[in-house]
Amino acid sequence: MTRITRRAALAASTASLALPAIASAQTAALLAAAKKDGKLNVIALPPDWANYGEIISSFEKKYGIHVNSAAPDDSSAQELQAIRSLKGQTRGPDTVDVGPAFALTGVKEGLWQPYKVATWATIPANMKDPNGLWYGDYFGIITLGVNRSVVKNPPKTWADLLKPEYKGMVALNGSPLGAAAAFSAVYAAALGNGGSLDNIAPGIDYFGKLAKAGNFNPASATPASLQSGTTPIVLNWDYLNLAQAKKSAGKVQIDTVVPAGSQPLGAFYCQAISKYAPNPASAKLWMEFLYSDEGQLLFLKGFAHPARFADLAKRNAIPPALAKALPPSAPYASAAFPTAAQQDKAKNVISAEWSKIVKA
Repeated sequence: MTRITRRAALAASTASLALPAIASAQTAALLAAAKKDGKLNVIALPPDWANYGEIISSFEKKYGIHVNSAAPDDSSAQELQAIRSLKGQTRGPDTVDVGPAFALTGVKEGLWQPYKVATWATIPANMKDPNGLWYGDYFGIITLGVNRSVVKNPPKTWADLLKPEYKGMVALNGSPLGAAAAFSAVYAAALGNGGSLDNIAPGIDYFGKLAKAGNFNPASATPASLQSGTTPIVLNWDYLNLAQAKKSAGKVQIDTVVPAGSQPLGAFYCQAISKYAPNPASAKLWMEFLYSDEGQLLFLKGFAHPARFADLAKRNAIPPALAKALPPSAPYASAAFPTAAQQDKAKNVISAEWSKIVKA
């Protein structure tokens, strides 16, 4: 099957899914209230991140509610700051998509309002707050995205990245002080360099060595910078590197590499509704959509494993064409997922030590 034919098959498979009528929690009253809101404010959702472009357009088409997508390149920390600074304003975020450590910060600060979607029971217990303040929406593992036009001999291990041939090439998706993707990359480096889920320090030390060797590129990597070769080696989520490889096919070869000899680091992002949401009904409707089979499969179409993946697989709800397009399952089966407490501890260590060791 050609790349174009496969893309068409995937689109057809997803579009043909027959979905049930609005579920019990997603009542006609909720839809009516959302229509009265008239819009939904989201933040930090790049269209090429986990298929959010199609997810947003699908929501708008399904419910006729316009989505204001602000600051698509903001970090998790900036999402929280937007809620604080725009409190009481009509342009304030209704929902956020943040890393677990930042979701916990929001809980401590009282930034979220509780809500449990209709499919709540099928979200794994370790991916949700028991009171419904936040819940994981999708997960992935940290990989190396490698532009083969620039990198002729792709690295395969963490040790490889320290080689002189990769000078100035290795970048992160943002800063680990505020971006969950970069934070998780440092966590992954810890697992590959003698650390553990309880000890992120070796990961910080590792990046200090990368910086000292001149291999660390302090620029915040983007899909465009990976494709152009400005940041030819990017430590990032598998779904972002895989999506960029698909988008770049025929132009530039992008390899997605799981570092060998190390347990993969897995992590999920979390959805939460702002306590100060100016469009609360739309926010709840958005959550219902994201956690429906349709929404979860749209994440999967973007190579991000949805929170309800096990439930979808158990019910044979994943279209064969979509399943065939996914990478091998072995790295996901062996991935290590830090607990919320471990991430919170690691975040504190990063905050205290990163700037002392890694000089941008």
